Amino acid sequence: MRRRDFFLLLLCSLTGVVGNQLLYVQGLSLTTVINTALLSTSIPVFVLFVSILFGYDRLSLKRLLGIVLAAAGVVYLLDPARAQLSAQTSTGNLLIACNSLIYAVYIVISKTLFERYGALDVITWIFLVSAVLVLPLGIYSLQQDNLAAISGSVWLVLVVIIVFPTVGAYYLNAWALTQVSPSTVAIYIYLQPLVAFGFAPLLLGERWNSRTAIATVFIFAGVGLVVSRGRSRAVREISEHPDALAH
Repeated sequence: MRRRDFFLLLLCSLTGVVGNQLLYVQGLSLTTVINTALLSTSIPVFVLFVSILFGYDRLSLKRLLGIVLAAAGVVYLLDPARAQLSAQTSTGNLLIACNSLIYAVYIVISKTLFERYGALDVITWIFLVSAVLVLPLGIYSLQQDNLAAISGSVWLVLVVIIVFPTVGAYYLNAWALTQVSPSTVAIYIYLQPLVAFGFAPLLLGERWNSRTAIATVFIFAGVGLVVSRGRSRAVREISEHPDALAH
């Protein structure tokens, strides 16, 4: 690894894992779930503009319209009327907004490392560096908790959360960044509320309604607009060099 890339690796660890997770958890504890979900819709917008600054994306009406459509679908799904804008939640709201911004920066700046050294290698080192950085805080936090009182089922849930929604999701995002632009990767964040609402009836007994259906149309329309411009590198190479398939 180039010497200057070590600094970039450290920066990715700070923005993508350490700062991102600490700001999110602390912000969520100081504001509401609805506020958090609404503020998280700003991530693809931040990604688009940071990506433009770094030269990975171009600002186009089609891409901007796709992000706006998808964000509108999420906002409508979550119902802004239920959001709480008060002095009690202002600090938490600010932390979630900062979390969205630095995660957007991570998505953009990490693309170079993933393309240069491979998604699996880089994401492994990002987690290792992040673990070292967070270790002192983790030790202090664990000393305040009664670990013996935590049941085996809770530990099992923690393992599942670490392996699939965390390590798995980060790796898949990393691999995707080697294929398409950061804004194309970020737009899929808008599918998360739909996935949650899809599992809610199965796990929590909740029901879909007309608001969910309308939001689904907006979200998929927005994602479709953005993705329609983001062909993968492999597809571009095959299109430009069809003879390569013979080799």
